[in-house]
Amino acid sequence: MSNFDWLVLAGTLILIVGYGTWRTRKAGASLDNYLLGGRNTRWWGVGLSIIATQASAITFLSTPGQAYADGMRFIQFYFGLPVAMVLISIVAVPIYQRLRVYTAYEYLQTRFDGRTRTLAAGLFLLQRGLSNGLSLYAPALVLSAVLGWSPAVTVCLLGTLIIAYTVSGGTRAVTITQQWQVAVIFSGMAAAGYLLVRYLPPQIGFTDALHVAGRLGKLNLVDFSFSWTDRYNFWTGMTGGLFLALSYFGTDQSQVQRYLSGQSVTQSRLGLLMNGLVKVPMQFGILLIGVLLFVFYLFQPAPLTFNRPVYEEVMRGPAAAEARQLEQQHRTLQLAQQAATTSLAAAQRAQNPVAEAAAQQRLQTTQAARAGIQRQWLALIKRTNPTADDKAIEAKGKDTDYVFISFVLKYLPRGLVGLLVAVVLSAAMSSAAGGLNSLGSTSVVDIYRPALKGRIRSEEQLVKTSRWLTVGWGVLGIGFALFAARMENLIQAVNILGSLFYGTILGIFAVAFFQKHVHGRAVFGAAVVTQVLTLLAFWLTDIAYLWYNILGCFAVMGIAEVWQRTGPPDSRSEREGEPTDYPLVEARS
Repeated sequence: MSNFDWLVLAGTLILIVGYGTWRTRKAGASLDNYLLGGRNTRWWGVGLSIIATQASAITFLSTPGQAYADGMRFIQFYFGLPVAMVLISIVAVPIYQRLRVYTAYEYLQTRFDGRTRTLAAGLFLLQRGLSNGLSLYAPALVLSAVLGWSPAVTVCLLGTLIIAYTVSGGTRAVTITQQWQVAVIFSGMAAAGYLLVRYLPPQIGFTDALHVAGRLGKLNLVDFSFSWTDRYNFWTGMTGGLFLALSYFGTDQSQVQRYLSGQSVTQSRLGLLMNGLVKVPMQFGILLIGVLLFVFYLFQPAPLTFNRPVYEEVMRGPAAAEARQLEQQHRTLQLAQQAATTSLAAAQRAQNPVAEAAAQQRLQTTQAARAGIQRQWLALIKRTNPTADDKAIEAKGKDTDYVFISFVLKYLPRGLVGLLVAVVLSAAMSSAAGGLNSLGSTSVVDIYRPALKGRIRSEEQLVKTSRWLTVGWGVLGIGFALFAARMENLIQAVNILGSLFYGTILGIFAVAFFQKHVHGRAVFGAAVVTQVLTLLAFWLTDIAYLWYNILGCFAVMGIAEVWQRTGPPDSRSEREGEPTDYPLVEARS
């Protein structure tokens, strides 16, 4: 990057973090102010905060690469999300707002008992704590590869910035910084999409690019075929994706905390509905950038791999000579690919179906040949790393996470490069900050305060404890991210990790909302059994991970129903809903 790009990058991050920290420098000493920003966020602030927390750096690094390699079918993952926003707005938001809870898990204490609340909070802390580490590691891994940064330096820099403004201003600081981060993200991605179209050959317009992409199967938006092992089709999106969204936005504190800060039920609902309206078009646009990247590299020379460190590793190893020969074959194939793509676009404009079919056949032949070259490249990586297992080799050969950032660094003008790198880092910071803020609040509200067993401390002391717990979770996230650098194939784990726990957590809340006769003992036992079964299914079967959300939810509901009817009688406190040993949330003003 040029000096100007570094100036844009540093200036963008410093302004966002500095402004958010300054605006919230007097964050109140009360829990309400620190954890929920005084509950005075307007609907658009709630909506932007939800979007920013969900959209991590992986969204902007990996999603274009996903479309580059696999087309638009990933959009089906989000088909159930708008429906989930409506259902959560109807069912969960009024309950949370009426009880004036700080976390979603407080509701479980009033509905069931303390151990069920602790179980749900513990599952959240486990998966969110790990996810936050991965959210730091993934952009650090990619940026280190393309910028020459050390992953450890990137992780520590990002982690320290996030801890600083999250601890300083609490939820209000997170919300304010996220609003500016979203502005940077949308501006940068819009600029990248516009320039991608501008950089296509003069005779190739936007519609021509879409036509070529469609002919090669990249505009595969909807797939109605059904398979238990297919992650992305209409049925997984509208069922597994729906239940994943219900659990993530309805029970995950990193999202619930965003709309608990709303001024009213209406403001919180509008913020959720805003996310439902914006998220699918946003993901469509990001995927479309990946499709345009695919067409762009049909005309422009693409490297043998976008993962530069792996390329250099092979070129220094025993397979270097074969790699150079393979690279030459790749260049020759690209010339044939460019000619076939130009012919296809020209035939389409001339409405000549015969010539169009012939050009498409030639282009598909070159694509098949490129796939063969990629298989040979994997074999060379294996020769360079003879002791590595197949998963490690596959991870090294996977370069789609590097496609978009490589395009940015090579083709975008000065200034915009710094802005797009700021997009990636802003996304990493906004997602991790939201997660870190929720980890601190859940730890103090659902674990620390109940452990006091009636020895109520002042709110100032609880806020101080929350700050220290937030620092602790931040340091733990940095540590896990640094440890992750020693492991393989972790980027895709972000998409799976949540599904291993969300089904169980959603099932607990579904029982709480809809099975009023089921009490704490039954739902606790059902949740433990379901979580064990989910982990076994992940290790022993090939079921696509989205199904874990729906299967886990219904398993908790079903097992709890049977347990309630056939198990030992509940205790008196469960039957009658006796008060717990510390003030319940209903008493909060």
